[in-house]
Formats: sequence, C-alpha cells, structure tokens
Amino acid sequence: MLRLTWVQPEDLLGHELRQARLDGREPAAVEARWRAAGGPDAPERAGASAHRASRYLRLLAEDLLDELADLPSRFAEDEPTDLARIRSQCPHWPTGRSVTAPDPRALEAAWLGRAAGCLLGKPVEKLPLDGIRALARAAGNWPLTTYFTGRGVPEDLLRAHPWNRRSAATSLAENIDGMPEDDDLDYPLLNLLLLRRHGRDFTTDDLARLWLEELPPGRTFTAERVAYRNLLAGVEPPHTARHRNPFREWIGALIRADMHGWSNPGDPAAAAEQAHRDAVLTHTANGVYAAMFTAAAIAAAATGTRDVHACLRTGRTVVPARSRLAKAIDHAVHLATTTDDFDDVVDELHALHAPGHHWVHAVPNTALTVAALTHADGDFTGSVCRAVSGGWDTDSNGATAGSIAGLLAGTPDALPDRWRVPLKNRLATTVADFDGTGFDTLAHLTHLEATRP
Repeated sequence: MLRLTWVQPEDLLGHELRQARLDGREPAAVEARWRAAGGPDAPERAGASAHRASRYLRLLAEDLLDELADLPSRFAEDEPTDLARIRSQCPHWPTGRSVTAPDPRALEAAWLGRAAGCLLGKPVEKLPLDGIRALARAAGNWPLTTYFTGRGVPEDLLRAHPWNRRSAATSLAENIDGMPEDDDLDYPLLNLLLLRRHGRDFTTDDLARLWLEELPPGRTFTAERVAYRNLLAGVEPPHTARHRNPFREWIGALIRADMHGWSNPGDPAAAAEQAHRDAVLTHTANGVYAAMFTAAAIAAAATGTRDVHACLRTGRTVVPARSRLAKAIDHAVHLATTTDDFDDVVDELHALHAPGHHWVHAVPNTALTVAALTHADGDFTGSVCRAVSGGWDTDSNGATAGSIAGLLAGTPDALPDRWRVPLKNRLATTVADFDGTGFDTLAHLTHLEATRP
C-alpha cells in the first residue's frame, strides 16, 4: 500500500497542534475533538502514521486544520512575515554596504564546507543525542574530530542506535566516495539555477515555477512537500506557505539560504531580502527569519573577514527583536561564550528547546548552529563537529556551520585534508545538469552570479 508522507491531513493535524502551542494560539478545544475521534499524535520520526485513516478521520482533520489556522496568536504582532513589517521590528537593520567581489577560492571553501558538514551529520540524522555520543565514543571519535565510522562499534550499540538507513552506505568514513545526493546541497544548486535564469531580482513566483520544472517532488520534505502540493492544487504563493502547512517554521527555508548570502557579499540587507523572497514560498515567521539570518551572516562572511562573531551579529540584525528566534539566538550566544564544555551547552539547549519543538524546527536548530560557531570561534573542524554533536537536524546544521566556517577559512586548502579529500571534488544530484559537477566549478558559477551587474 502506497502511503504518502508529509501530506496526509491526519498526519498534519498533530503537527499543527504542536505548532499552535508554540506560536501562541490556544488549540485545547480543537485537540479535545481530535482525541475524542481517535486522532493520532504527530509522527515524531517519520512522515506519516502507520495506517491509513478512515474517511471520517481524514475529513475531520481537514476541517480542524482550517479551524486551527483561524485561531489568533498572541505572538502575531511580534512575529510578522511581511518584509516591511519585519524591517520595522529590526532597529539595527543593516544599511551599510561594503560590496566587493567575493574570492572564488573562498566560495569553493564554502561549497566544500557545506558538503563536508552535511556528510558528517548524515549517518546520525534522526538519532537521539545519547545515541550520537555513544556511537562516537565507541569509535574513539569523541569529542568529534572527523567523519563517523562503523569500525569498532559494538553490534549491540548499533542495534540500539542504528545509522540512518538511507545514508550509512555513502556517509560513513569507510564508504565515502564523493558527495552523495542530499537536499542540503540540492537547494543551493536550485538557487544557483534560479539566479542564472532570473538574476538577483527573481520573484517568489519565479522560484515556484523553477521547482515545478526542476525539483522532483519526491526529493521534497515537510514544508517544501506541502507547498509543492499546494502549488499543484492551484494555491498561489505566499499562501502556499500557510495552507495546511504545519511545518512552516521548520528548517527548510534556512537550508536554502546560502546562495543568497554568497551572491551578495558585503550586502547583508540584500541577502536577507533575497532569502525572504525564497522563504515565503514555504515558510512564515521564525522559519523565514532563520533563512534571513543565515543569508545575512553569510553575506558578511563573504567579505573576507575572519570574525565569525561579527558575522553572527550582522545576521541577528535582520531578525525581529521580540521574536522567539531572536531570543533563542541571543541565549545561544551567551551560553556559548560563558560555558567551557560544549556538551554542557548542548545539554542546556536541549533542556530548553526539546520539550516543545520537533527536532526539525528552525528555532532550536538555529540556536545550536549559532552556539557551535560561537564556541568554536569559527574554526572549521570545531564548528562542524560541534554542530553535529548537538543532535537534532544533524546534516542540515553541519552543512550551515560548514558553509560559514568554510567561507571564513578563505581557501579550500585551509580545510583539513580529512574533510576535503573523500569528497573527490564531485557532487551527486538530480538538479538540472549539475550531477557530477566539481566544487571548483560550482564556485566559479557562483562567483559569476555574485559579480553580475
């Protein structure tokens, strides 16, 4: 029986109840009706519940999704999605520009860093924090310093904490042979294609059309899959981000943000605005801010600076001051600068965020990535290893930390051989004609877009 994931109303309803509690709505009455009808909880580690729902339960879920969408939020004034309102709530919105041509070598390091960080996190994606720590310790790789390996790991431990089944064959150290396909690399490629076709003045509609032409729907997940479904059903952007989409504050827009920063070196405002036009296809509020934050921080890093803290402060200027993401970033920076042991940083972040958030939500994952970069002072190995060792969305956090830290490193040679060499300057993807492309070529194409008049 074919069971489509991330789109069935009865699966979405549980996630929407959780989202409602997070964004200041009061879902108790709706939840009571759902439970009384036998509705399931939100699936935690997969896209769908195990069994097909009855017609009655599916129709009820559709009605309740719409009812939940109409509930007022007490955070509405502090967490807008409209760009003009976002800017009005950012008192230090960046106005200065130090636009310079980015160094192609730094862009290659950023591409390589994104791939290496993603690859580091792939085999432990979806695993709990104690499982990640146990697997690394068993292999003599804790604190993390290199890719995960299965060598020396006891079978009973692997039964308790199995590697990610889709990734182990291509992402454990003994198996790596170039960069395997991953959505964390597919989206920067799509956005490179977007800039080549439409330039930096692209619209959200341009992005939607590109997805329909170039992005296989089976390679979309969570908010992206719902938005894709909405496009096919005739829903137009930005309503694609809101219509029955409980994943609209998850991490998907953040992992698409790198190209917007790479293509706007020294202009964090332009990078954030570009990321906003991308993000609103699928996300709202904190999901959008996470993408804007990342793009602005990368734009600052693309100037040749080595100061990760200044880059993160720049990213923070495009996040509404009273939003939940702003508070999470500020707390993460403070924690990372006042705590010696990063395991203690991670434990506190999990104690604060894990009880209420799904492991793919943008708020805890952004906080963890910021903490990793801050604690490692932007060092490449320290940044990607801290980001992945903190759990949650390990491959995405490793990718973002690796992109920023790689850019700060400045050249591919500044990344240790153990990270670069297994990538073999080769990337696999289903996007357009990029399959098998080298990171040096991608850096060249990115540089052309960043310097286009």
